[in-house]
Amino acid sequence: MDGNGRWAKTHGKNRVFGHRNGVRAVRQTTEYCARLGVKYLTLYAFSTENWARPSAEVTALMELLVYTLRRETKELNKNNIRLNAIGDLSRLPKNCQKELAAAIENTSHNNRMTLTLALSYSARWEMTQAVKNIAQQIQSGSLAIEDINESLISSHLSTAGIPDPELMIRTSGEQRISNYLLWQIAYTEFYFTEKLWPDFDENELYKAIYTYQQRERRFGKVLEKR
Repeated sequence: MDGNGRWAKTHGKNRVFGHRNGVRAVRQTTEYCARLGVKYLTLYAFSTENWARPSAEVTALMELLVYTLRRETKELNKNNIRLNAIGDLSRLPKNCQKELAAAIENTSHNNRMTLTLALSYSARWEMTQAVKNIAQQIQSGSLAIEDINESLISSHLSTAGIPDPELMIRTSGEQRISNYLLWQIAYTEFYFTEKLWPDFDENELYKAIYTYQQRERRFGKVLEKR
């Protein structure tokens, strides 16, 4: 979800104003995806690199997270949506951790769609943690090197139990991955749009999905022509 700051600048406002309006796009996109039958939606909300931003912006983002979680939990339950989170959550302020844990618990019974927020997340951090965990098991003797395979590695990632993404959408015209789900997107289809995140709407989502539907997903294989 990229472009909040640039969107705010075009409106003569500070970056926090853009983040606040980005929340509206989150709410709408979540509702659109649930209505379309999407089972898993993962949103890259805050990266480990984002901690290096000005402290005032980071503080405002954390406060916005707490406020949004409090306000949206009821709506998530109303729409039968389960909340999940991945990332180095221990770095979040204690009040954020508390609100996040409460929202996850309060929506844990829902099964229409799983909404995962990537918070304090980076793929390199995730993969480093997975390597450490596997190494510890080998060191303790509970795992043999011969047992390491793709499934084992996937099971040690923070997305364990969540299917690999079929489609990744990036807004704001940037065409890079930015340290996001590097293992999981090995065969994901990409869709890049010039839209800034606060302007991402239903039509753009439909356009992304339609573009995805026109592609032939071969997963490295040669498909026979019918």
